[in-house]
Amino acid sequence: MKENNLWEDTIIPANRRLSNGKKGTQGIFNDRKRTNLLKGVEQRTISYLVTIVPKAITPDMLTAVGFLGGLLVLAGFILASYFERTYLLLGVVGLFVNWFGDSLDGRIAYYRNIPRKWYGFSLDIIMDWINTVIMGLGFIVYLGNGYELLAYFFVALYGWAMIISQLRYKITDKYTIDAGTVGPTEIRVIISVILIIEVIFPKTVSVFSGLVVMILFVVNIVDTRKLLRLGDARDIAERVVKKNFSDEQEK
Repeated sequence: MKENNLWEDTIIPANRRLSNGKKGTQGIFNDRKRTNLLKGVEQRTISYLVTIVPKAITPDMLTAVGFLGGLLVLAGFILASYFERTYLLLGVVGLFVNWFGDSLDGRIAYYRNIPRKWYGFSLDIIMDWINTVIMGLGFIVYLGNGYELLAYFFVALYGWAMIISQLRYKITDKYTIDAGTVGPTEIRVIISVILIIEVIFPKTVSVFSGLVVMILFVVNIVDTRKLLRLGDARDIAERVVKKNFSDEQEK
């Protein structure tokens, strides 16, 4: 049946299709599907970094490093607001630090064979949201002059994207943090480029931020439609399973 094929393609848990025999760094990305544009470069970089991080540094410490990166972004926005806009470059450093901690905490746990799937998943989601709010707060402070809504909408739209990823995981049992070719890493790169341009050409950040907000809105609309289709597919598949079970009981 067509419904069963759709279920097979989209709903069967990803972990049933994963290889359990991988060693070294090859299997540290198996818990999630990545489709982002920078996936290749990012995964090669992470695969190298997990081998050189001292054993004394734990996954939770790396989560704290990611949080520190968010605070650096906040500090960069605030200092740029009250002193020199070149402090925005501190935000670029903060985004890199945030990427480092956020990307390595879970991967290094898998590399060391000490993963805590649900603990790590819960902590990752909570810290991602906290960091987003912290950075958004700094953005609000820096923009000011009636442009605060741009920062508000950015935080709200990013939160919407996070909700979509969690619902997709619930429906398909496949965890992905990307919206097509755009993921958290690409967002960090885009924001970093915007901050650098703002240092060189003041007052352009609001224009670029407006474009990013519009793009995020469109991406979220598209992903929401895809999510609803996945939900509909699962409903159909579950009805088929239930009907087949009832038929078997009646025999």
